[in-house]
Amino acid sequence: MEKLRLGFIGVGGIAVGRHLPAFSKLSNEVELTAVSDVNQERAKEAANQFGIAKVYGDYHDLLPAVDAVVICTPNKFHAEIAIDALNAGKHVFCEKPMAMSVEECSQMIEASKRASKVLNIGFHYRYMKESQAAKTMIDAGEIGQPLVVRVQALRRRKVPGWGVFTNKALQGGGSLIDYGCHLIDLATWLIGSPKPVEVNGTTYNTLSKQAGQVNQWGVFNHETFEVDDHVTGYVKFDNGVSMLLEVSWSANIEGDREIVSISGDKGGLNVFPFSLNYAKHGLLFNSEATWIPGEEDPGDIQAKHFVDVCLNRANQIVKPEEAMTVSQIIEQIYESNTLKKIDNYQDGEE
Repeated sequence: MEKLRLGFIGVGGIAVGRHLPAFSKLSNEVELTAVSDVNQERAKEAANQFGIAKVYGDYHDLLPAVDAVVICTPNKFHAEIAIDALNAGKHVFCEKPMAMSVEECSQMIEASKRASKVLNIGFHYRYMKESQAAKTMIDAGEIGQPLVVRVQALRRRKVPGWGVFTNKALQGGGSLIDYGCHLIDLATWLIGSPKPVEVNGTTYNTLSKQAGQVNQWGVFNHETFEVDDHVTGYVKFDNGVSMLLEVSWSANIEGDREIVSISGDKGGLNVFPFSLNYAKHGLLFNSEATWIPGEEDPGDIQAKHFVDVCLNRANQIVKPEEAMTVSQIIEQIYESNTLKKIDNYQDGEE
């Protein structure tokens, strides 16, 4: 069997820390063929580290040498690169979020359909063993009809102080588009990927604009901080399910909190840590699983799945239309309210 020739476009932290190691474990099926990065030194370092022969400064020059690409650039460039790769007849794995706007997502999907090539988005939370267990339970009817979803993606004073995470022009936003997207995707997938029909939200960047930052993840300039570090939201779906959302890079809470909780008409469940909650025989039960199968890193599972889909050995788990729904929710939250600063409110007026 010929190996899938794989090229990496953008070889910063997520590529070197997750995707290159994951795909390098699939040496029987994958050839790590080429890397491309606007930072030539970084590209050469990644190529040397993973034994990759071809290094390019321009991703267009990489495309003829590969069968598929992994895109790990800032969000601004996801759509342009993905569409170019698809038009060149290459399969595409693109890091989350899918793109900067719903319109860009739609263009990516159309390019994928025209080319009949795979377009996969890096929502690796779906591959976690707790997520898979939750999906099995919900699809089996254990909680009945889902009614209310509660999502909290909260970090305590952990604004990423590296890369371009706080650059709105390159990323499109902050905590919501970077971190919240993972749990929005997971929650909507668990409840059957319904369509959002109502979205409201409020975004803040008050805390990160303050001088004298206490931040656990590096240093950033509070004077130029322009993206959201706190977000609240409400989403109603066409099947009647509602989602309550809270996201933060900088919450003043006792510790990080990552929660996807789904309440149905027969019971409920929490994904992290996994548990089922229900009433039966006049009693209330909280049931924890004593063992959940699967110890493999979700990033490794995700890489293997992408290869299997490209080789027509598996059905795609993260469909691009579902990833576009996540972008739609994020876009509408951003559009529903401008960034708020507490000191802008006086006597009840903005």
